[in-house]
Amino acid sequence: MTHVLLLGAGKIGGMICHLLHATGEYTVTVADRDEASLRQMAHDEASLRALDVADPAALHAAMKGHDMVVSALPYYLNAAVAEAARDTGTHYFDLTEDVATTRRVRAIAKGADSAFVPQCGLAPGFVSIAAYDLAKRFDSLRDVYMRVGALPIYPSNALKYNLTWSTDGLINEYCNPCEAIHESHKHEVLPLQGLETFSLDGIEYEAFNTSGGLGTLCDTLAGRVANLNYKTVRYPGHRDHVKFLAQDLRLCERRALFKDVLEHAVPVTKQDVVLVFVTVSGQQDGRLTQETFAKKVYNASVGGKLWSAIQITTAAGVCAMVDLLRAGKLPQRGFVRQEDADLKDFLANRFGRHYA
Repeated sequence: MTHVLLLGAGKIGGMICHLLHATGEYTVTVADRDEASLRQMAHDEASLRALDVADPAALHAAMKGHDMVVSALPYYLNAAVAEAARDTGTHYFDLTEDVATTRRVRAIAKGADSAFVPQCGLAPGFVSIAAYDLAKRFDSLRDVYMRVGALPIYPSNALKYNLTWSTDGLINEYCNPCEAIHESHKHEVLPLQGLETFSLDGIEYEAFNTSGGLGTLCDTLAGRVANLNYKTVRYPGHRDHVKFLAQDLRLCERRALFKDVLEHAVPVTKQDVVLVFVTVSGQQDGRLTQETFAKKVYNASVGGKLWSAIQITTAAGVCAMVDLLRAGKLPQRGFVRQEDADLKDFLANRFGRHYA
């Protein structure tokens, strides 16, 4: 039996708990400082513990006796969790899209006896595994383009959007600089720029720069690819409305207010679809060739309960990485990149099959 400490009893935490518990091979302790959120968790699936991760002594005490810690907390709390994991020799996983946080986790992981696997989930996460699998099929690379969106099936407001995951993470993506490789050189590009349109299955979409979705691929593919970028997918018109809020009204400078506006005005939905669209081009057998990975995942009933597509894909992503580490299919110590996972192993996994 593998003992997991799950930090965060929010939308994604509930799905992670359910997936791990259902195997009968994991015991889960869910910890959160918000007791109201803890009460929403399934009591038959986990032990529940009130915990403020800002208290280092309490965090260390909670981590003892657990083989792994999974952070489903806001990104700005993860560095403290990673430090506690290093001190206690606990394998560490998180869902962060924040580039600075991942750099901090990477530094903490140096010389550690346990594995540190940040950026699990959808994007960053699964999209890096899929993109790297395509990239490995080429003799030389020209372009790697990654496009991911979590969208309402029934958009009904001017944003054509509903909240489906962490609002803090969403604002981070819209406001922070974005990594990219352009003409073989690594750059930071502006969020909400690089607008493009495309269609898939007869539906029109737009995509634009957002932060964090590349994970560690800029480092992994540096010197091997001419152009590499990540963009978030939305329905047409969304970018212009968000740009007005984030840049013209300067809500990126007042993120607490930005969060309050979004959560007060934009409803949550479980009727959503996740879109993953990766295109890679380069030389194969002396010819310029393109290969594409495209996938849609819809909300679904799992274990008799309706879960949103973003809950399923994010939770399945981190649970698959937990399972692969447990099975010895990932490095067992130090910093672990998402692309260290083999796509075939991931899709064959009991959690990864939700993407298959």
